[in-house]
Amino acid sequence: MMMRTTRRLLAAAALALPFLGAAQAQSWPERPITMVIPFAPGGPTDVVGRMIAEAMGRELNQNVVVQNVGGAGGTTGTARVAAAAPDGYTILLHNIGIATAPTLYRRLPYDPVTAFETVGLVTATPMIWLSRPGLPVTNFAEMIRLVRERGEAVNLANAGLGSASQLCGTLFQASLGVRFTTVSYTGSGPIYPELMADRLDIYCDQTTSASSFVTSGRVRGLAVTTAEPMAQLPGIPTAGQAGLPGFEIGIWHGIYAPKGTPAPVVTRLNQALRAALADPRVVTRMNELGSPPEPVERQNPDVHRAHLIAEIARWRPILQAAGQFAD
Repeated sequence: MMMRTTRRLLAAAALALPFLGAAQAQSWPERPITMVIPFAPGGPTDVVGRMIAEAMGRELNQNVVVQNVGGAGGTTGTARVAAAAPDGYTILLHNIGIATAPTLYRRLPYDPVTAFETVGLVTATPMIWLSRPGLPVTNFAEMIRLVRERGEAVNLANAGLGSASQLCGTLFQASLGVRFTTVSYTGSGPIYPELMADRLDIYCDQTTSASSFVTSGRVRGLAVTTAEPMAQLPGIPTAGQAGLPGFEIGIWHGIYAPKGTPAPVVTRLNQALRAALADPRVVTRMNELGSPPEPVERQNPDVHRAHLIAEIARWRPILQAAGQFAD
């Protein structure tokens, strides 16, 4: 009799869980949400994140407060969110680096696939190849010839291990079968003065950061990493058009919640993200930056998770062959 009663109670509790989750979603959020961006303020991911945070806040009727937690190529802030309470009040906006970290970092304190609930993809920002003004090239094809000839005499800048620029440079070297001398910095900020002063040779950066330097003529734009030329950067060909077919890389961004966040809360976050990416003000600004919102079908949590898994698999052999790892 007691066993039968216990089973009934357990069954009743199981039936009640979805209704409790629905009730929680209706009242959530009851306080501000923290969006962790695991990079320094002012960078490309920070620019995207702040736009999305503000627009999501309008949809949720609560402030979404950005907190920059930089360090270790984005892993410090990501680990903080992985360890946060799974209540939807701490979320993460990360870029492609979340998919490369499992290969680059031998002691990663989280598994990107199992530590998070995926909320949805946000945008894929193109990259652009840049050169110093005094480098004796006028286009990307000439740059390829130059680096093939000079090899390690060429200085290739990046913003640190796991950064978008480091990934672009690694893929470039693998595509050409040539090694350059890489010069690493702690972010993109210090690189541009060195590039403009002719102390660095080449650099690959996200268009959200690079466009103003290119259009003002302070650095030379050589090729974008998109399938088609960008209207925002007229006259600059794609890498494929300029001599490196198939060289396409977009620095995609997504939003994550800690594993175990209730499904109704994840659904509410996804709804807020979709509303943000449909906001005309956000769409206009993201298009101006050359980083349009992801298509609606890619804003789905399941599509986001599948993409994350595929990107981890895509980058693993490339990064292993490059042989640059962090402890």
